[in-house]
Amino acid sequence: MERLDDDELNRWLHEDAPFGDLTTRSLGIGARAGQLRIHARGVMRVAAIEEAARLFELCGATAHVELPSGRDAGPGEVLLRARGQAGSLIEAWKVAQTTVEAASGLATEAAHILRPLRAAGFGLALACTRKNWPGGRGLAARAVWAGGAVMHRLGLSETLLVFPEHRRFIDPADLPAALTALRQGQPEKRLVVETADADEAVALARLGVDVIQLERFTPEALAALRERLLTLNLRPMLAPAGGVTADNALAYARAGADLLVSSAPYFAPPKDVLVVIEPVA
Repeated sequence: MERLDDDELNRWLHEDAPFGDLTTRSLGIGARAGQLRIHARGVMRVAAIEEAARLFELCGATAHVELPSGRDAGPGEVLLRARGQAGSLIEAWKVAQTTVEAASGLATEAAHILRPLRAAGFGLALACTRKNWPGGRGLAARAVWAGGAVMHRLGLSETLLVFPEHRRFIDPADLPAALTALRQGQPEKRLVVETADADEAVALARLGVDVIQLERFTPEALAALRERLLTLNLRPMLAPAGGVTADNALAYARAGADLLVSSAPYFAPPKDVLVVIEPVA
């Protein structure tokens, strides 16, 4: 996945230093030569390190990625090196550090959820929701990718997902016609409908829904629904959502889930990194 574009990164830099770095300028050290390293403090899945490198470059320094996004790092391992004037290094420093820490926390949790699934031989996808911080969709997508997961939805404009909130505006008797019209109007899109009720899930399967998103179903309830659908010769994809975490992901896979929908990686703590900045003689 390509890194975020320069316009986005420049917005981050401008937000942090709209009129330059007052401290560095006032100290008169901005032109001194320096070097910088970013180290992992602990085990982590690296994410957005390419964005960090570009942030230093946009401030006038040179940067080299030592360990790319999507790779696992151990304690003390160097992720990035940069060289340039002290002013350039210090201006990009905190923006780059925070970017890597936040994205790597998300990526590490996604990888943590997937690891036992892959070890047990399950290849189903972990799809991360759009519950990222507003304005952070691009960085969230980069972190999700680095963690080995996929984005459930990049936005409302690209997918058909009918929530109960949508259906409250439709008479139940009109729902079959509404779903048919939705499919005919967007024939290239999969039709996904969310429900928290097993009977409604069966009814939706009878209507030909491609993916049924199961809100707050337990693994046991999902397994029972899967058996019920199979007896009716119905085979929609089943996607548990709401409460899917590293603690229960394997249970959902064993219950017959076709993919997992989770927001859990967004709430993982950032992964701490150590930044060392020093002068060059």
